[in-house]
Amino acid sequence: MYQVWVEESFAAAHQLRGYRGKCENLHGHNYKVRVTLEGPELNSIGLLCDFKELKDSLHSVVKKVDHQFLNELKPFDVLNPSAENIAKYFFDEVARALAAGPSPELKGINPPSAPCRVREVTVWEADITTATYSE
Repeated sequence: MYQVWVEESFAAAHQLRGYRGKCENLHGHNYKVRVTLEGPELNSIGLLCDFKELKDSLHSVVKKVDHQFLNELKPFDVLNPSAENIAKYFFDEVARALAAGPSPELKGINPPSAPCRVREVTVWEADITTATYSE
């Protein structure tokens, strides 16, 4: 099984509902997100997925949350914006963006990506704390 991953970072604020302690207060993090794809084969030029396509898909999600108060954004207006839930959100949103296909500027330039799927997403709230979601 082949795997590739990309990372990006963003800054955002949140409050954990129902939590007793410092994290119930409004605070922020400089998050880092790693998205890992996997697939059993490579395309005709030896790639699982064009890194540019994966980076663009991740960036399309990051720009929705960067410098935002997560508690005010869907689905975090209902769902607690924990690192675990943020990882699942990125998993679902990047998978959706990849399923939609490459951006118009990338279509037809390189051979299509090999069959692959999002394997896991890891979110860092700090250098020493992470949460991972995988299916």
